Amino acid sequence: MIEIDIEKENKAIAQEYKELLRISYQTLTPADKKLIRKAFDVAVDAHKEQRRKSGEAYIFHPIAVAKIVASEIGLGATSIAAALLHDVVEDTPITVEDIERLFNPKVAQLVEGLTKISMVQKDLNASMQAENFRKMILTLNDDVRVILIKLADRLHNMQTMESMVEYKQTKIASETLYIYAPLAHRLGLYNIKTKLEDLGLKYTEPAVYEDIVSKIRETKEEQDAYIKDISDVLKKSLDAENVDYIIKGRPKSIYSIRRKMRAQNVSFDEVYDKFALRIVYKCDSHEEKFIAWKIYSIVTDHYRPSPSRLRDWISSPKSTGYEALHITVMGPKGRWVEVQVRSERMDEIAEKGYAAHYKYKNGASEESGLDTWLNLLREALENPETNAVDFVEDFKMNLYSQEIFVFTPKGEIKSLPKGATSLDFAFSIHSEIGIKTRGTRVNGRLVPLNHELKSGDQVEVITSANQKPTVNWLDYVTTSRAKNKIKNVLNENTKKIAEEGKELLTRKLRHLKVTLNEQVTNELVNFFKLKTSLDLFYRVGIGAIENQQLKDYAAQKSNTFINFFKNKIKRTKDTAAEDIHKPIISSNYDMLVFGTEHDKLDYKLSQCCNPIPGDDVFGFVTINEGIKVHKKDCPNAIGMQSNYAYRIMSAKWIDSSQEEFKAIINITGMDVLGLTNQLTKVISNNMSVNIQSISLSTDAGIFHGQVAVIVKNNAILKKMISAIKKIDGVDKVTREYRT
Repeated sequence: MIEIDIEKENKAIAQEYKELLRISYQTLTPADKKLIRKAFDVAVDAHKEQRRKSGEAYIFHPIAVAKIVASEIGLGATSIAAALLHDVVEDTPITVEDIERLFNPKVAQLVEGLTKISMVQKDLNASMQAENFRKMILTLNDDVRVILIKLADRLHNMQTMESMVEYKQTKIASETLYIYAPLAHRLGLYNIKTKLEDLGLKYTEPAVYEDIVSKIRETKEEQDAYIKDISDVLKKSLDAENVDYIIKGRPKSIYSIRRKMRAQNVSFDEVYDKFALRIVYKCDSHEEKFIAWKIYSIVTDHYRPSPSRLRDWISSPKSTGYEALHITVMGPKGRWVEVQVRSERMDEIAEKGYAAHYKYKNGASEESGLDTWLNLLREALENPETNAVDFVEDFKMNLYSQEIFVFTPKGEIKSLPKGATSLDFAFSIHSEIGIKTRGTRVNGRLVPLNHELKSGDQVEVITSANQKPTVNWLDYVTTSRAKNKIKNVLNENTKKIAEEGKELLTRKLRHLKVTLNEQVTNELVNFFKLKTSLDLFYRVGIGAIENQQLKDYAAQKSNTFINFFKNKIKRTKDTAAEDIHKPIISSNYDMLVFGTEHDKLDYKLSQCCNPIPGDDVFGFVTINEGIKVHKKDCPNAIGMQSNYAYRIMSAKWIDSSQEEFKAIINITGMDVLGLTNQLTKVISNNMSVNIQSISLSTDAGIFHGQVAVIVKNNAILKKMISAIKKIDGVDKVTREYRT
């Protein structure tokens, strides 16, 4: 047992408290300090018997969360006090009423909101985690500070996960990448977003993370020298123009390097914009825009810009409040470098998000981007019937979206997510206008409702009192606000028709000597391969289910035993007919084992990532198809591990000598004479590889090839890929993953 020096620990706690007051972004009044001190004393006393898994006193965690709230998010005394107390109601006998009595209603409300997020009841119809996120997002209705403190809590938990068991690390890291990092991004907390993403990668793909970290260390000296060369050139011109500025070098985050490597199928060395320069200047408020463009002019005098990659978020700030000029220029040695230009005020908003935005708002009556976004969010929360997983997927889809700026006929500017359509625009004006939209004009020209808008478009909506949404409209929109409104209207119509359909079905079944009850309803849903009883009644209501089909059901019902027997025979036949395209491994074959006990279970290999022996994998317990095995870096892994953590099983290969697996390889290169011959020769020379199919084509001197091969394991595949890469003219060889 570890000996704990209590006196030394108490000194460390006192030191942390002093540091908390020192680093606060807000100016603390004596009353503020008194409130924080009282919260600190209550928290220390409440958690005095508790320790974290690492062995340290539990109080270090709430203090660390309060420090993030105070300095990195920049909130004031009320939030700092709530952060210090965020775990006391959940973990100790203290109640929300006690907090209100000891402090004030606002601190109590924040602590209650934070406690609600943690106290999740299991929902049998949806993922617990999705329900958790839904509850968390609902608290935005009360006070956005609840989410900001929760983000600080999550960041500190991510920073101190070393003592946890591996499966818990993966679960928490997946949740973080799935929802917390996008939330931080949407609330303008870019520093916290970057930290959450990097830590998320560290625990979901540790080998990839360590590889990128080691390569960044190896190239650090060279990158520092490169940034210094550019900085020195720019400094001379900026000094000559009397600009008051500082230049910072900013390396690209580990997670964003990984994202680019995966999205573009490139290696670490092929990611060229691994760093950026940030020029932060001082000026009076009325000169902000003028000096930003002056710096733009100086930068582009020395380095050639890419016009397509200029981002002007000064003229049109993001809805998070973010303002900056982003210029991508061709630096020395033919490398692209991003230069970010911000005033001190813009830099503060970029670092602190919400808090700095309100500091500079100065009580202006105009709604901030955050206020507008929260209003849209409240509309998304209107429909309580939405499945929790769908809700989170829809919500998340709009978190990371880039923005476009379009104009109303009167010249008012509206912000929409990139990819939004003219029908999305109609719903962004008002739900009633969206529902009654008959057509849209973009820049004076009549366009379809699914026309994708671009920044600068002027959009006019044509409405009609008789217009109603159709099911097709769901394909015409991308924003969750529009989708929810359309679904609500469609659901009302569907329910009305379904009620009539149920009465009609009852009468029809009565003629066939069948009584409609819950069991018969479920049998009919399965018979017609539908999802819900509502689908069944609706289809009867619109006449999509004919009398003959109902007679077939009644006949089958009277002969249940024979049909059951027939199905059994059919299933056996289907399974036997499975080929190498859909490998189903029998329980006698011990290639994969599951869980801590290394159980041998039936499983299927998922088609989305095609795992083969040697790949790092996990099992996912599906509702209808048993255990499906996915690669750990499968594109769908983060969503599954986050939403359905309770269905994840650890899995590993223990034997890979007896079975064969399919892998698809994509090859690109220059169309060199004899390349095709060389390629087939290299593959067929490998005795352990069989070519199943090969497709080769050339286009204007560029060679494209796709080869499907049957291999025994990952080691053989890697050896073959390595040999293909050495062929003269081959540029890139990648293994295909299907999403």
